[in-house]
Amino acid sequence: MARTSVRIPSLLALSAVGLALVTGCGGGDTASPSGASAPAAGATASEAASEGKEKPAVVVTTTWEGAFAKAAGAEDVTVIVPQSVHHAPDYDPKPSDLTAVAQADFVLYAPFEPYAEKIKEAAGSSAKLVEVNLDNDPDKVKAEVDKLAALFGTADAATRWKKTFDTEYGKLNKDVRAAWPGDRSPVVVTQLFTVWAAKLAGVSPAGTYGPEPVTPAQLAELAAKKPALVLDNAHMSTGTVLPDSGAEQVKIVNYPGEDLDLLAVYRDAAAGIKKAMGGS
Repeated sequence: MARTSVRIPSLLALSAVGLALVTGCGGGDTASPSGASAPAAGATASEAASEGKEKPAVVVTTTWEGAFAKAAGAEDVTVIVPQSVHHAPDYDPKPSDLTAVAQADFVLYAPFEPYAEKIKEAAGSSAKLVEVNLDNDPDKVKAEVDKLAALFGTADAATRWKKTFDTEYGKLNKDVRAAWPGDRSPVVVTQLFTVWAAKLAGVSPAGTYGPEPVTPAQLAELAAKKPALVLDNAHMSTGTVLPDSGAEQVKIVNYPGEDLDLLAVYRDAAAGIKKAMGGS
């Protein structure tokens, strides 16, 4: 499979693009980087793919959407929010970011991102806006990958990725379960957006918290579960959740790195959980 090109837009580079290109996509004779002609106006992604033409240009708000796009088979992916921004919803898109959006075939965003309305306005009439359900639960991930692949015309690539995903996820799940102390599943509480990590460990959470601030009553309820592990959301952490409980707190990262490798998120979560349980 061709390597995905991940482009983090800069102000100067994308401003130049905005001056050089007409806003919108699908210009008639524009050449692709490989020398192929751009899809004819009105051609769908599936038609373009079947004719061997350039794959669609996909702009995503964060690396999380970007990883879903890459898994679905997208090869031309531009990420708006830099991976260095710890809490992506706090990001304020720059004019250069919005220029990139205007040049896209598809724009992927999540509804909880405060800048979603700006993204929608910048997309204009040419780009197709796609709302993505950001959840690393494996069933939800595969459903989103299938949805995106249908839009991109990349079903074969998505099928290959899902096969790889199922194989690696199964290995990680087995590995973490083997590290359970005393061969018994640990009691786990988790932030609402990291429930998927408990599932990876083969555990049903005894309780959840967030995304709103945890109240004293909720803390008492969670502590009463006597958890061995607290799976915290690294992107929305408020510090130690149960400081006097003796529970090991694990930071779970939802967003992939700049390589847009979603599987790395599961590998890192599995390693963190194993370490907290005393495994290597």
